[in-house]
Amino acid sequence: MVNGESFTVAAKHLKTYLGDEIRERREQRDVSQEALAFEAGLHRNVIGRLERGEYNPSLETLISIQRALDVPLSELIVGAERRSR
Repeated sequence: MVNGESFTVAAKHLKTYLGDEIRERREQRDVSQEALAFEAGLHRNVIGRLERGEYNPSLETLISIQRALDVPLSELIVGAERRSR
């Protein structure tokens, strides 16, 4: 249990919050999902699924995205955690 939630539920919420954080960062830069995917070397469907909280990204995927967004990976994680509160 994580703060009264099962690990599975907590992980699902964190994926959603991470997706929200990535979407917000992408929109702040006025970049489409397709353009971000291209810059990160990913398929555009990955970005869409990630932003909807439907995709459990690998560390490699997160690093590709953070580089394309030009933001430290730690900021994406902290932003997702902040949304969970």
